Amino acid sequence: MQTITLGAVDITRVVEWHAPFVPAPVMFPDADPRMWRDNASWLAPDFWDPRTDQVIGNAQTWVLRSEGRTILVDTGLGNDKDRPGTPPWSGLRTDFLDRLLAAGVRPEDVDVVVNTHLHADHVGWNTRLVDGEWVPTFPNATYVIARADFDYWNPANGHPKRGALAGADAEGDHRLVFEDSVAPVHRAGRTVLWEGGYRIDGQLSLEPAPGHTPGSCVLRLESGSERALFIGDLVHSPLQIVEPDCDTCLSEDQAQATRSRRRILERAADTKALVFPAHLAGHGAAEVRREGGKFAISGWAPFERTG
Repeated sequence: MQTITLGAVDITRVVEWHAPFVPAPVMFPDADPRMWRDNASWLAPDFWDPRTDQVIGNAQTWVLRSEGRTILVDTGLGNDKDRPGTPPWSGLRTDFLDRLLAAGVRPEDVDVVVNTHLHADHVGWNTRLVDGEWVPTFPNATYVIARADFDYWNPANGHPKRGALAGADAEGDHRLVFEDSVAPVHRAGRTVLWEGGYRIDGQLSLEPAPGHTPGSCVLRLESGSERALFIGDLVHSPLQIVEPDCDTCLSEDQAQATRSRRRILERAADTKALVFPAHLAGHGAAEVRREGGKFAISGWAPFERTG
């Protein structure tokens, strides 16, 4: 099963790409290696390969059907994108649109696209290449983007980047991502740049959760008695649920990202909200409970496992 219903909202999972991401010590340089070994019984094989020490994950899109509209949460990697700094993502030719169609969604059916932030693996299918030009993949959609991220990643503004996403090679990729996957939808008049918060409908709203990027956000689902939080890259690996102070090298502000992660996980535990990280493989989403000053996973969503 790749569709579940929470309240009056249907949620469908569409996976574009599944693979090892990067060695755990590279992605989580400050994590004690014992964290992985101590949790190996459930991290392997879905989220971590103990033989290679690689973090495993997905690029995926969450399709929400709410109040008669179709909403996409993040748009993955995209086809034909030039990503010299990340060769595995460069020049991809995936069948994502066919997978989306199999889920009952044609590009023209999409009403809203939410980019939880503007990294390459969250905006790729914002656009597609038609006759040598980048055009909006979802021509009737409103693309909802936090202004803080739009301004930060816009190369015209020259904001210095930090962490593993700094440096000449990374800067080149950032420029390409903005130019091929963000600027075209803005030029087409399809974007809403929001600040402070944004309500999509009576059941779905956005709130800031900065740190991973300045404009990183969380989509909050509240429908009847059901709750869910689509948290983007606040969590790359479920290890960060049980070790919430563990952040990746990919965050622009690791301390702020950790504060945002703790705040959102506390809410998830207190409200029994299902947590949907952007890249989680396995069953894709988790139920969280408090366990002392940390958290524990009390169950998984009933999606089919990927892997």
